[in-house]
Amino acid sequence: MQHEGVSPDSLTFTSILKACGTVKAEVKGKQIHDKIVQQGLLDGDVKIGTAIVDMYAKCGNLIKAQHVLEELPSRNIVTWSALIAGYAEQGQGEKALSCFEMMKHEGIVPNAVTFVSALKACGSINAAEKGKQIHDEITRQGLLRNNHVLATALIDMYAKCGALKRAKRVLDELPSRNVINWSALIAAYAQQGQDEQALSSFERLQDEGLSPTSVTFASTLKSCGSLKAAEKGEKIHYEIERRGLLHNDHILGTAVIDMYAKCGVLSKAWTVLEELPYQCVSMWAALIGGFVQHDKGEQALHCFKLMQQKGISPNVATFSCILNACSHLGLVEDCFRHYSSMRCKHGIDPDFEHTTCMVDLFGRAGHIDRAVKLTMEMSFSDYPILWYALMSACHKWSNMNIGRWAFRHSVQLDAQDAGVCNLMANMYKANGVESYVDIDSCTDQ
Repeated sequence: MQHEGVSPDSLTFTSILKACGTVKAEVKGKQIHDKIVQQGLLDGDVKIGTAIVDMYAKCGNLIKAQHVLEELPSRNIVTWSALIAGYAEQGQGEKALSCFEMMKHEGIVPNAVTFVSALKACGSINAAEKGKQIHDEITRQGLLRNNHVLATALIDMYAKCGALKRAKRVLDELPSRNVINWSALIAAYAQQGQDEQALSSFERLQDEGLSPTSVTFASTLKSCGSLKAAEKGEKIHYEIERRGLLHNDHILGTAVIDMYAKCGVLSKAWTVLEELPYQCVSMWAALIGGFVQHDKGEQALHCFKLMQQKGISPNVATFSCILNACSHLGLVEDCFRHYSSMRCKHGIDPDFEHTTCMVDLFGRAGHIDRAVKLTMEMSFSDYPILWYALMSACHKWSNMNIGRWAFRHSVQLDAQDAGVCNLMANMYKANGVESYVDIDSCTDQ
């Protein structure tokens, strides 16, 4: 268009900025922004100013987005909503709510879109009381009557803040409910371990004639796995199969496998995995985790080998399972080989759980020096559980010198840890030592 000598107008610029935000093309968006400024199009044009704010927000440059907003000669509810949504999406709840308050101070009344973002911000920072205030504003404006998106945001906010009774009350008081409202509540119950309530809500959803979505099914299967409710989970699986939902949904496929694995129906979990037209690492991790959970370490290692033969690289969760399997089987060198391969072969930095597992296995096998070396090499040696694992090994092998050294490190991190003090006392007793000077000083702090 520009090559033909046609200059873009405000509408064209707005469309291009929207496209830039969608594909996160900030450099191109910045060039468009500069052209708009050069042509003096920002003066009095709220729509184009809002489009610039929205573009920067969607690209993640929230500092620039807010700077643009503050420099605009005029701004409206849409402009503010774009910035608030950007902060909420990036997990910056405090800043989102700060902008929400600034907007209201300018006399701008929030709309449903703004409220959705503000509620998301409240949920991200566990601000239940602020969320309740916003809930009251929404009620005063009468916005809940037929806005399912806003109702779902309210339910989700209360759920993330742990206020599940309030979340359920919101849903119960809605004049009409849809599957998204119910799914938000069921997911919350499943995430917070209130699995009976999740299954009960699933039944109510169906009783109201609503058809569960893949999201609903995944949350419900999670609760079935937690409750070891294999029969209920199998019924849900058949319903999913009947509706043909497994063929292109990795999350749902993983949820079915994980449910069977947690229920101990490992043959069925494996059959589901083998019959799927696609496989991903999360599915294999669920199956391997099931074998480890049910003390079938050799089968877990076999699955791990098969997974890699199929060209699927392990992830953090898979390695957690495999290291635990090796640990339970006492396979010290195999465990260390897998641990070492994380960084050098797969580009995964071991976390403190992986390292604690390795330290614990070295310690139980009597390789105290290797356990110490590994502990000292790690950047997260400020985790008490790591030192506790080392102390346990020293207790088993009566290594008082390293045991006391590990104890001193541990109490520097948490001087009130009764478990550590008791372990050190037991170590003294087992070795016939009657002086507990360092334990006394630890508990006196």
